[in-house]
Amino acid sequence: EGSPIAVGRSRLHRHLIRVDVGGGFAFGVASGGTERIGPVSAAGRGACQTRVMAQNVLGRELEPCSYDPLTGWFRDGCCNTDAGDHGVHTVCAVVTAEFLEFSASVGNDLASPNHRIGFDGLQPGDRWCLCASRWAEALEAGAAPPVVLEATHARTLEWVSRRDLEAHRFEPAPGAES
Repeated sequence: EGSPIAVGRSRLHRHLIRVDVGGGFAFGVASGGTERIGPVSAAGRGACQTRVMAQNVLGRELEPCSYDPLTGWFRDGCCNTDAGDHGVHTVCAVVTAEFLEFSASVGNDLASPNHRIGFDGLQPGDRWCLCASRWAEALEAGAAPPVVLEATHARTLEWVSRRDLEAHRFEPAPGAES
């Protein structure tokens, strides 16, 4: 599968990495912090790879959110974050039509494709790493989508309570793939 390719350096002499992920790319920084590192391959799917083990809101290892559509700040399928993620894309949500309408009404149309950046748009039922502040805003408006707690990064708790997240816990239909 893909191998990391150094594509540049920052002023701090960190190597910027681009990783091919089956039609998408995951970006990260090869040194320091908890940045996403290494290639994502079919064999590597199933764990969110960081230098420091990321935790979910349940205090366990962060699980992947979605590979189709490919989501996450690093576009690696996980709701991981780092200091550069000013939106804090840490909530693994199962988007609903109501949430997509709400998000568009406040200036972030997630349903419409944007081919310029390789975004096909979201459909109800898709899993997506949402900004913690947007999920909190949707909660206030009564439009918060269900949340996959196992795939929601612990940093989300800086924005919303675990009680509110648990009240919106995604429960797959019996026999359905979670």
